Amino acid sequence: MPFDAPLQHGVLLRRYKRFFADVQLDDGRELTLHCPNTGSMLGCAEPGSQVWVSVQPRPGRKLPGTWELVECAEGGWACIHSARANRVVEQALQAGLIEPLAGFSGIRREVRLEDSDSRFDFLLDGADGECVVEVKSVTLALSAGVGGFPDTVSLRGQKHLRELMRQRSLGRRACLLFCVMRSGISEVRPAEGLDPHYARLLRESDKTGVELLALALNPEPDGLRLAGLLPVIA
Repeated sequence: MPFDAPLQHGVLLRRYKRFFADVQLDDGRELTLHCPNTGSMLGCAEPGSQVWVSVQPRPGRKLPGTWELVECAEGGWACIHSARANRVVEQALQAGLIEPLAGFSGIRREVRLEDSDSRFDFLLDGADGECVVEVKSVTLALSAGVGGFPDTVSLRGQKHLRELMRQRSLGRRACLLFCVMRSGISEVRPAEGLDPHYARLLRESDKTGVELLALALNPEPDGLRLAGLLPVIA
């Protein structure tokens, strides 16, 4: 998945109020850009970090651009634009590139089921029934090669796990798909030290038949490339 326009390099001055980032571009301009990430961005928002941003001023747009990538301390990049995870997953599902979820004839986005209080990222349907899929963007590195989720206490994430277990109890396939948006990650684990309740729910989900998958991406300044499936260690 290429970016919509070539990215520009800069230095992060600060991230604040969740959705704002002050960045100094290589040409000396200091801009306030949109930060498209609701998490804590632990390890990805240190002042002085090398960043890549999309600058596309448009009439009616409050901010002139969007922060996309940050260079990781150990090398490589992380894509902090969390909404891109769903777009990549959708393309991969359509192309049949996620083998455990291949073979479905229908793919619907943002679906609210009659028997659920939550809206699921995807509903897959086929001859063998339906599968609900919830996608989570992973940018946190717990240690070398180990990605973690969440990067702070996530009540929303906890709710999604409970809903996935409920759908499984009703006879549907249910899948939690971690989209790993950071290079150098070889496995995904729950960030138990940051959200122990989420970690307990993840283990419970695994035991009740919720499928835990992780799809790795290699973010680079020219786009996001699929790198295959990774193990999830609940």
